[in-house]
Amino acid sequence: MAKSKLYQTTHDEQKIKGGLRIALEFNDGGDPVPGILLLPNKDAAPAALLLHGYSSRKEVMSEAIGCALLEVGIGSLSIDLPEHGERRTGAGGMERSAMDLMRHWRTASRDALLAVKYIAARKEVDRENIGVIGYSLGSFLALAITPKEDCIKAVVLAAGGDLPDEMPFAKFARTIIDPTKLVRKLGGRPLLMVHGKRDRTVKPAQAERLFAAAEQPKEIRWYDSGHILPPAAGIDAARWLAGHLR
Repeated sequence: MAKSKLYQTTHDEQKIKGGLRIALEFNDGGDPVPGILLLPNKDAAPAALLLHGYSSRKEVMSEAIGCALLEVGIGSLSIDLPEHGERRTGAGGMERSAMDLMRHWRTASRDALLAVKYIAARKEVDRENIGVIGYSLGSFLALAITPKEDCIKAVVLAAGGDLPDEMPFAKFARTIIDPTKLVRKLGGRPLLMVHGKRDRTVKPAQAERLFAAAEQPKEIRWYDSGHILPPAAGIDAARWLAGHLR
């Protein structure tokens, strides 16, 4: 990514168990990206970018997986994707037209890459030990940005999988993002997938198809749940990531 100046506005900062919670927004001269940064009580800590799913928001990721990461000494940055959380417009949600899909995807990809750059610029973070965790829609985004950033060392996909063939604009969507192609570009980075056995949103068959396309090292763990994974999945993901981010 080309170098550019980063700007930050801090809205709130408070001590929490195990570290510090900072509500902020950042940008490089464009539209601000809202985020929640959790930092452990130690210097040069590894960190992870957390990318939420469709209709979710940054608080969900921060309060669940972010807190689990903090307990194992890993910082995190959760951001609101376009048309979600603080960035939701009056219309609400992400529109479903092909052009809207492309526009939102490009913005989300740019924002996620900018978020990686922001994490790496923090003096409290070990810029050579950054991970990414994507949930559902966020898992597609995690796969898209990882090959573009050498500082990303490990990837967790929660409730993620290949695209469903029956989705609207399926063929068009694959011209923008094809998870089975992207997962082959991880370049030897460790991959963990956590998935619900009864997931009806991203079906187990989709997860298995994506997992089969990935190269080693990789691991998949199953939970007795639907699309909303249990807390145990977040704890397992945090511990796994701690083992791969030194």
